[in-house]
Amino acid sequence: MNATIDPRALRTFAVVCRAGSISGAARLLNISQPSVSNAIAQLEDRLGVALFERGRNGIVLGAAGRALLRHAEAMEIILTHAAQAVDVARLGIGGPLRIGGTPGALVSLLPAAVDRLERDAGRFALHVVERPDSVLTGMLLRGEIELAFVTTEMDEPPAGISEMTLARDPFALIVGQVNAGLPDVVELKALGAMRWILPEAIGAFRRQVTALFITAGLAEPIDAIRCDSLLTTKAILRDTDRVTILPREVASAELATGVLRAVAIVEARFERSIGVRMKSGTALSPMAHALLAAMGHNP
Repeated sequence: MNATIDPRALRTFAVVCRAGSISGAARLLNISQPSVSNAIAQLEDRLGVALFERGRNGIVLGAAGRALLRHAEAMEIILTHAAQAVDVARLGIGGPLRIGGTPGALVSLLPAAVDRLERDAGRFALHVVERPDSVLTGMLLRGEIELAFVTTEMDEPPAGISEMTLARDPFALIVGQVNAGLPDVVELKALGAMRWILPEAIGAFRRQVTALFITAGLAEPIDAIRCDSLLTTKAILRDTDRVTILPREVASAELATGVLRAVAIVEARFERSIGVRMKSGTALSPMAHALLAAMGHNP
């Protein structure tokens, strides 16, 4: 059945889902409860399906409702982004561009690109969030972000997502000044007495670190600090004798000043690939094109 959906009814439906009840949605929308009920009833009649299963514990989304909710959420995101785009355009500002990424990939790729973008594009609005790989995929598919900065070439991108590699970065043992006596090259199996900081989030970067230990014939240390905050990790490295494995570029600022030191790892025979993922078949905004061009890629 083909039916044109009233955007206002779709928004009401989204608020009902968010509130979990008709009465809750009425409060959020500042309208009467019968008005919300009528809007949902008309939407169901228009589509020819029941969107909710009603029971003693309230309303629960049915299969049709779950399918519609994805589009309702996407519409709300589009409308919010459209209003913000008009606001910045009125002021002669580029964007806004919304991107996300894992901490290491953002640190490796974004700062230099922003520097070039500021010289080439003038004033712009850029929104950046750090999230795990799995969360970034959902944000791309829902249209919450245009680009996701991630470790690439580890897995086939999920359905509806395309990927491009923009840089490669060797892994190294990153240590503080307490460990100044370490040689320039080490084997992981010779570091059994070391205390570690390792990634927590299940994702491509953690799997690569795990692969390094497997290559060395070692199990990852159980008593390690698990931490995904680069700021916290680097602070602990500076102030203690703990060590970690990071791509060199991620710690480049601290390496340049001598606060931290990079030690080559014999088992690190592969480099980390980093790049961006995006929603397939969706035209990128001018600001997204400009950012990719600043990183040396023209999609």
